[in-house]
Amino acid sequence: MKGQGTRIDAVMETIRSRIASRAYPPGARLPSVRAQAQAMRLSVSTVVEAYERLAAEGAIRSRPGSGFYVSGPAAPLALSEIGPKLDREVDPLWISRQSLETGDAVPKPGCGWLPPAWMYEDGMRRALRAMARADAPVLADYGTPLGLPPLRQLLARRMAATGIEAAPEQIMLTDSGTQAIDLICRFLLEPGDTVLVDDPCYFNFHALLKAHRAKAVGIPYTPNGPDVAAFEAALREHAPRLYITNSAIHNPTGATLSPVTAHRLLKLADGSGLVIVEDDIFADFETAPAPRLAAFDGLDRVIHIGSFSKTVSASLRCGYVAARADWIDNLVDLKIATTFGNGHLAASVLLAALTHSGYRKHMEEVRHRLAEAMDKTVARLRTLDIQPWLVPPAGMFVWCRLPDGVDAADIARSCLKDDVVLAPGNAFSQSRSAAGFLRFNVSQSGDGRIFQVLARALEAWGA
Repeated sequence: MKGQGTRIDAVMETIRSRIASRAYPPGARLPSVRAQAQAMRLSVSTVVEAYERLAAEGAIRSRPGSGFYVSGPAAPLALSEIGPKLDREVDPLWISRQSLETGDAVPKPGCGWLPPAWMYEDGMRRALRAMARADAPVLADYGTPLGLPPLRQLLARRMAATGIEAAPEQIMLTDSGTQAIDLICRFLLEPGDTVLVDDPCYFNFHALLKAHRAKAVGIPYTPNGPDVAAFEAALREHAPRLYITNSAIHNPTGATLSPVTAHRLLKLADGSGLVIVEDDIFADFETAPAPRLAAFDGLDRVIHIGSFSKTVSASLRCGYVAARADWIDNLVDLKIATTFGNGHLAASVLLAALTHSGYRKHMEEVRHRLAEAMDKTVARLRTLDIQPWLVPPAGMFVWCRLPDGVDAADIARSCLKDDVVLAPGNAFSQSRSAAGFLRFNVSQSGDGRIFQVLARALEAWGA
């Protein structure tokens, strides 16, 4: 009887999960009892009992002679229920929560930002003091629909330095880089559309695409950019609507896009109807400019986005979108519909911080500190036989291969018990093919406890 109850529970949990993820929307007909039994390799009587219990709960309803149907309005969207169930250690949403909720005393080499002491604190304090003397509209009024004009003019000049020609009218401020991608997804995607992502890629891309009910397809990433042959094959097979990528400094690998790969990607995209979203959030970490797809494309089919949460302040929420003028016009309407006005105060503080001479000096110091941290972290990891996939020329991330046969999720699980937060490879991999990798943030890897805990975890594994 205990085994029978467990099997009934398994059927009920499967149906509940599909309702929660909206794979079964309201009114949808469930698989027949016989089909469900065959699919789960269970007896028909087990499935009948499970369906009857779900009907008693009100989750589904029976129509005599027709079958069982999902009841009521759509269930509240549960992102964690969309797609295959993931262990917590490789669930992007859980890793983000863990990194955000742990205090400063907990080492978190798996997080994606600089330590607070590395951020532009002096510039922020200076800008905030200036805002205290600002006119009332800066402190109390909504911003204009496109966002603060002087900041957009500054962004246009900054983009021109990387070869991107964008008039201020082609730039719209957002509350963050994530909001920029969210608005683009609202603008261009319908549920079920296919989106190409790098494999591996920034894990929150996966979570965001789940929220838009899009189908993500991973393209293997190489030291020069996405695998062009795989990219071409995916265009033929899936007819994707979007491709989301980093060009300057790739997250998590630290690689940079080569000019040859950039030209090939754009040539493939030309005849496909594909739109490319280029996330340039790490631009100010560069020591030498990498190619930008938006520069080669002229903002025709490439949308360029960014923010300053990695270099100025994560507490100051301000990002931007640069795109074709007609697309910007529609994106402004979406922004008004979803958040109404832009943050006038945040944009003014950011403008003051970026235009002070201290910002250039601050970033020079950050780049120098990151280079030193990269050398030290890579050396310490190599003593544990954890090898970099490549040593990035700039940035905060190094993508590392564990000793043969070691599973990163198991190592992350073990280290978490000792209060060290890691980022295992499959959190970044759509194909789940990076089980032997970890991403390290070198700016967050200075605590010797990290390597002691890692060493114990690897020894327990037998590595």
